[in-house]
Amino acid sequence: MELTKEQARDALYLMACSRFFEQRIDFYFKQKLMRGTTHLSIGQEAAQAGLAIALKEGDWIVPTHRNHGVTICRGTDMSRMFSEMFGSREGVCAGLGGSMHMTDVTHWNAGSSAVVASGVPIAMGLALALKRRGKKNLAVAIFGDGATSRGTVHECMNLASIWHLPLLFYLENNGYGMSASVHDAVSTDRIAERAEGYRMQWSQCDGNDVEAVFHAVDAACASIRETGSPYFLEVSTYRENGHSKSDACVYRSRREEEDWRKKDPIDRHVSRLQKVGICSKEETENILSSARKAVDAAERKALLTKDDRLGLSEALSLVYAPAHAYGETKPVVHQGSYREAIREALDEEMGRSKDVVLWGEDIGKYGGCFGVTAGLQERHPDQVRETPVSEESFTGMAVGSALLGIRPVVEIMYGDFCTLASDPLVNHAAKIRFMSAGQLSCPMVLRAPMGSGTGHGSQHTQSLEGMFSSVPGLVVVAPSTPKDAKALLKSAIRSDNPVLFFEHKLLYGITGDVADDTFVMPLGKANVKRSGTDVTLVCYSRAVLTCLEAARKLSEEGIFAEVLDLCTLRPLDTDAVLSSVGKTGRLVMVQESPDFGGYGSAVVSMAMQDARVFSRMKAHPLLLSGKDCPIPFQKELEEAMVPSVDDVLSAVRSLL
Repeated sequence: MELTKEQARDALYLMACSRFFEQRIDFYFKQKLMRGTTHLSIGQEAAQAGLAIALKEGDWIVPTHRNHGVTICRGTDMSRMFSEMFGSREGVCAGLGGSMHMTDVTHWNAGSSAVVASGVPIAMGLALALKRRGKKNLAVAIFGDGATSRGTVHECMNLASIWHLPLLFYLENNGYGMSASVHDAVSTDRIAERAEGYRMQWSQCDGNDVEAVFHAVDAACASIRETGSPYFLEVSTYRENGHSKSDACVYRSRREEEDWRKKDPIDRHVSRLQKVGICSKEETENILSSARKAVDAAERKALLTKDDRLGLSEALSLVYAPAHAYGETKPVVHQGSYREAIREALDEEMGRSKDVVLWGEDIGKYGGCFGVTAGLQERHPDQVRETPVSEESFTGMAVGSALLGIRPVVEIMYGDFCTLASDPLVNHAAKIRFMSAGQLSCPMVLRAPMGSGTGHGSQHTQSLEGMFSSVPGLVVVAPSTPKDAKALLKSAIRSDNPVLFFEHKLLYGITGDVADDTFVMPLGKANVKRSGTDVTLVCYSRAVLTCLEAARKLSEEGIFAEVLDLCTLRPLDTDAVLSSVGKTGRLVMVQESPDFGGYGSAVVSMAMQDARVFSRMKAHPLLLSGKDCPIPFQKELEEAMVPSVDDVLSAVRSLL
């Protein structure tokens, strides 16, 4: 046998623990004693135990929503898993993740992903971090046959191969995506063979034979550790239950299910152990009994605290990592452009820490689409890397690498393309600290040019900051001046939260003060750009320049407008807004993004819900927004789509 006697016994024990744990879970869900949903892996235990036994300490895994078995096999306390599914604070994620989201960093489990295939780029990021740290460990991306139809898997296979990342693509092919048979959904009988197209080694094995799985994983890991390059392993198995708790399996025959039960992984392993003399029948029964007792004990322990749950304030405290405090400095100021200020911030932060890395499309010799990164690759060759055109994969890679302390800065060529990266941003970066109950943080920055005015048409000139500002867990920054851009980007890179840093394209060429490397502005703080007493103009990004010009002209009429630059959209500096509007009694919110469902509506609503401010209002608030229309190419129409200086003047005059 390929397994040692101890490994063979351990494999049986782990598979039995997984089976008995999930049978108990199934009972609780059927009795409606656990809420939500669950995805059982009964029948797939060999694929999970064989993998776990072959891995070493320090090798990371990113499981799927069908994660109980591999989580148990990797070493997580089963009582904490029961507690998690009861919603208890004693759960592995304090009851915030439930069945589909279990994270255990003490056992190198970065958290299961409930979005099909989206855990693959996270695992790739872990592999990148391990490589940059000089570790001999690897990461495992676990996914199912249905996931292989998603583009992110192929993006990751390409990128992992190009960058030679220590990543095991671990495909658990159980024959079905949800209800769709692999024969109807996948255009090949040998999914692993696709790895050849990415110059990647691959193999297949019987996923219901724990020894075969162990041998295949061990060989794959040996290859990865030796070559430093990825490997694709496909294990063929079968889930004996439905996709989830409500699945009656109407899409497959009882004959098929019975044929696979004859190849049950636990029964096969017991038979083999007895046949080769590793264990007697009595010994295998004792191992199975020991596993059942362990599950029973874990269940009893969890039941004692199943109703001890986190309160609302405790849960809310886990959305964001604590903000850093920065002391007062007296920086030396020089003149520079918005573009140069951002470049300076990147240069200084990469010089400050090798953990700060920058990647994106065409950011090397070309210098980025707007020339922001020009010259940085020459100065920091190991920290500036160009990627293929695959936004979802390299943004997800940033999320994964950030979990292990790398501080990636991702450049998206145009802000419109953030939609291609929305899954890793919205479903992972924003939620990973919360879902893991603070076990993990995601210190990453995504930079992207936003806004209109360049004649690039509807797919290159949108203002999407409002869309991302609605996502709890994300920090959204939109600076308006060179000095602010540099100071806020430095703060964003040092933050332990995921930050979206939006740079307006028409601001790149403006010049102004730029501070030296000692000056850092805190995130979440607004900035009064011009004091006034008659009306408050709340704005951000390019709209700040529009409002400042309007305020200058209004002052010639004896009207004194206060211009409040939000700087950070999420979290919003509510105190600054309320203080200014409470002082002036009038509010005009100015933004380029469309009105309906936009960011400005939330600001106005927040101000008007404050009783003190509302009682001091001298006129109803106004919201000036971009038109509810895609941005056109034609110059006059494009200019008419966003608020102008004249629009702001008219709005203020109407309030007075």
